[in-house]
Amino acid sequence: MLSTSLIAIDATILATAVPAIVDDLGGFSQFPWLFSIYLLAQAVSTPIYGRLADVFGRKPVILFGIGLFLLASVLCGFAWSMPALIVFRLLQGLGAGAIQPTTITIAGDIYSLRERAVAQGYIASVWGISSVVGPALGGLFADLLSWRWIFFVNIPLCLIAGFILFRNYHEKVERRGQRIDYPGAILLASGTTLLILGLLEGGEAWAWNSPLSYGVFALAAVLLVAFVFVERRVEHPILPLWVFQRRVLLASSLISLGVGAVVMGLSTYIPTYAQEVLGASAVVAGFALAALTLGWPLAASLAGRMYLPLGFRVTTLAGSALVVVGTGLLLLLGTESAVWQVALFCLIIGLGMGLLAAPALIAAQSSVDWNARGVVTGANMFARSIGSAVGVAVFGAIVNATTGSSTTTPSAEALSEGVHIVFIVTAALAVATLVASLFMPKHVTEPS
Repeated sequence: MLSTSLIAIDATILATAVPAIVDDLGGFSQFPWLFSIYLLAQAVSTPIYGRLADVFGRKPVILFGIGLFLLASVLCGFAWSMPALIVFRLLQGLGAGAIQPTTITIAGDIYSLRERAVAQGYIASVWGISSVVGPALGGLFADLLSWRWIFFVNIPLCLIAGFILFRNYHEKVERRGQRIDYPGAILLASGTTLLILGLLEGGEAWAWNSPLSYGVFALAAVLLVAFVFVERRVEHPILPLWVFQRRVLLASSLISLGVGAVVMGLSTYIPTYAQEVLGASAVVAGFALAALTLGWPLAASLAGRMYLPLGFRVTTLAGSALVVVGTGLLLLLGTESAVWQVALFCLIIGLGMGLLAAPALIAAQSSVDWNARGVVTGANMFARSIGSAVGVAVFGAIVNATTGSSTTTPSAEALSEGVHIVFIVTAALAVATLVASLFMPKHVTEPS
């Protein structure tokens, strides 16, 4: 939970300090890269770290991630220009890419099938708390101290988390003389970097139909095809293709993909909708979205009482049904709606996510033994990152096309129309996760 708090707080604390950073360092046109480069580095490295955790053990991987995150945080705090800060944020993302999947893998290792839902609920609660605490801390540091303390505050958290894990976490590594698939790692990292870069920057840094956009996606496709070719022939692949061939693992990854897209769409446009269309303050709009991240851990901690007697399929179907209901209710919102309605609908979605995401991941982890749990967890987190990146691109293109502008704040009516279409797409994605849940098994037998 301490390790997760590092990346959870860092995901939200920076947003409220952007004006202060730009005033100090300049580079207003470059500041979106502070977020994009972090997301990109984290997403690309996650499946690789998952495999390394299976080869070398969880402990060295997570301690490396915490150490890299600590170093990057110090460098970010002393950044002298916007380009330097962007580079150091890339290092932070590489550290976060090691922390996120490894913490969840460790929870899968040290807790039984019965206990994992509660453990995952505790870990998920860190994200819920951080969604409220992060922006407030960022604003306080920027106003009262300096934006640099946004990064310096990570120093004691990293040291405490690293010390506790080093002293108290012990594991028995089942090494089997596996070699690292360096060609596969390079091809996967390069291909996914270009894919996510094209999705994040398409329609922003360059037009979707530009030669550069076509070139980025074409090269990404070539590299990923080459990656598949290598993985089919190498003895110890960095991301085994069987991860996407087993029914439970494929269904879990598809659910994670949908969850990433839905959460990104709501996180991006619910606050804007509440402020610009419904006239709420920034604080009230933030609390409306926080209902989603607060409902998530509550339901996740209760999921264990459902999937043990009823099975994973029934539990994930119940969760996806709640998400369908919640996203469907969002379609009823209009310019005269109240903010409490937005919060209520987000709470329903959050409760559904808790019954959907956690059991799907637990089913995937429980279907493999120790030597594959890291790569399975990494693949699941990678699918969620891809869903988030695709969500950013698709939802941004929808709103920009509807409002007719990506540089100025549109009218409330135009924004309402654009976000309404986003709500329609999220509802469709929720239905897709419902379909994916149908392919989840009722029960999973853990390998002995």
